[in-house]
Formats: sequence, C-alpha cells, structure tokens
Amino acid sequence: MESILAMKEFINNKLGVVDIIVNNAVIGHEWKTILEQDKEAYESQFRSSVLHGIFMAKAFVPDMKEQRYGRVIGINTECTMQMLPYQSAYVSGKRGMDAIYRISAKEVGEYNITVNQVAPGWTISENTGEVDGTEKNNKQDYPYISSVPLKWRPTDTDIANCVCFLASDLAQFISGVYLPVCGGNVMPCV
Repeated sequence: MESILAMKEFINNKLGVVDIIVNNAVIGHEWKTILEQDKEAYESQFRSSVLHGIFMAKAFVPDMKEQRYGRVIGINTECTMQMLPYQSAYVSGKRGMDAIYRISAKEVGEYNITVNQVAPGWTISENTGEVDGTEKNNKQDYPYISSVPLKWRPTDTDIANCVCFLASDLAQFISGVYLPVCGGNVMPCV
C-alpha cells in the first residue's frame, strides 16, 4: 500500500487529482492442477488481483468521490469464465477481482464513478513475443483460434480501445460490467 500511496502523491504533484485508474497487475506463475499447485500461487493471485484493486481504490477513489467523477477499470481475463484445467490459481484470483469490482460499482456509483472490467482473450503483444495480429490464422495457435468465433486473436490495441471507451464519457452510464474482448470465445449471459 505504501508504494501505491507514494505513486499517488507523485502523480498528484505532477498532474493533479487522478480521475481514471486502470489496474493491470498480475503475478505470473506456472499453471498446474489444483492438487499440484502450491499455496503461494493462490496467495500471489489473491494479492495481485484482489488486494491490488482494493489498495488502488483506497488510494484513489476518495478523491474521485470528492470531485464526484471517476473511472475505475480493471483488466480481468476470459479465463474467469472458461475455468479450464490448470487455471485454478489464476482464475480464483480473477474471480475474486470480479466480485470486488462489481461490489465497488454499487458502492461508488452515486458519486458518478464507474467501475468496469475488460477481460481480454489470449492477446498478441510484445509481452507474448508477438507484435501484431497479421498472422490471424497462425497454425501454432489453431487449437485456441478454432474455439474463437472470429477465428483470430486480439492485439493489445484491441484491448486498449475498450479501456479507452470505458474511460470516456461515451461510457458514462456503463458500470459493473465484465467486458470480454475475445472474439466471442466467452459470452456472459443473463
């Protein structure tokens, strides 16, 4: 929490009060079965997916409440809905994140603060060693692509565009949303 408060002070001094935060922290770990996964993986996912969002809210949302405006956006994952084997630690943290964000949306909505989540599919980015989506039908990705109705993977720009939309006034009446950006690979239903 101390590093978040230090970051807030630095930003407030340089740019003024923050009215948009995007939380995108997660700690990487090896994916194993529930019986093989160590407790540290579950604890790290809780810290990076749940506590991180809570600490960011505690630091930045009070100012948003005071100015009666704000946008809180968390980066979740399509895995939250897939619940595939070997994803238990990751999904348990992201499921906890989902609950915190939805509850927060109800708690701060009266202050004109929206709280939403973007849930990317398997994204092409520099982080994955890929830089663009021009190889939309790469045979190496075929098992994944075959399950995606659009038959390709998103790029980091696709994800950023959704974050920008939710941060804008175009989304002023959207709150509590878990928005998959995965080409239809997962589809929340009512």
